[in-house]
Amino acid sequence: VVASNVFARLLYGKSHPYGEPADGTETSVKSITIEDIRRFYETYYRPNNATLIIVGDIEPGTLIAELESAFGSWEEREVPVRLVPAPTPPAHTTIYLVDKPNAPQSQIRVGEIGLPRETEDYYATVVLNQILGGTFNSRINWVLREVKGYTYGARSSFDYRKSAGPFVIAAGVKTSVTDSSIVDVMNELRRIRTEAVQESELNLAKASIIRSLPRNFETVGDIARQIATLVLYNLPDDYFSHLVSNIEAVTAADVQRVAQHYLHPDASVVVVVGDVQSVKEPLQKLGIGPAGGVVLVDDQGNPLDKK
Repeated sequence: VVASNVFARLLYGKSHPYGEPADGTETSVKSITIEDIRRFYETYYRPNNATLIIVGDIEPGTLIAELESAFGSWEEREVPVRLVPAPTPPAHTTIYLVDKPNAPQSQIRVGEIGLPRETEDYYATVVLNQILGGTFNSRINWVLREVKGYTYGARSSFDYRKSAGPFVIAAGVKTSVTDSSIVDVMNELRRIRTEAVQESELNLAKASIIRSLPRNFETVGDIARQIATLVLYNLPDDYFSHLVSNIEAVTAADVQRVAQHYLHPDASVVVVVGDVQSVKEPLQKLGIGPAGGVVLVDDQGNPLDKK
């Protein structure tokens, strides 16, 4: 949790909403008053700012009558538009280190600002991530776990949001191989940018994505949540009808194109939570960043020194 929170804070900054945990911090939660809650409710809980999604065995006529009875008096009001500012991507890669004395493992996060859900490159980046670090058999986990034995698991993900969410690679590795793990992650980022994926690997990734889709619709709750994504991200009503064909249409050239466009190993945020005494010097020797230094920060992402 510390590594992910510090990563978000350093990637987006303190003033950006994506730089804070979605459920707040201890300080922010404690500061909320009952008046804050009432004011938020009165401002944003309005029928013109809501979509009601119902999935189940019920007659439409009966349902509409019950909805009119329950919500008919709900008043519309003007709702303020809350815009998320465009974040500033990092100019170069920097390693940030949070001290966890005597930790047997280091938690590593490597990433950058990704892309919003409403992007024409959505399907290509989904396939890209599947190949890079989306599953157990993906490249990063294969190298760090199966080949090197550094970790029990390493994953990557694009967090698609209304605005550009983060792309992040996450792993917990043995303390002694913290620096080597970062090198391997960077190598995989560069490789997928410069080398076209083989058709066999591409087809396996697409098949894996497609096979996983039915579990998203197993229950009525699952179906309701999937419909909610259409509303939240302004997707067309026939989105799911074309989902499989859109995944199947992704080519190796598409994967390399989006890798080159969205993955920047030389302009990323690297966060390590681990034992400073063990990992700081090896990390400095990597020479990453313009000065080749490591920035020590606390568990909120605040700098501790300039060494």
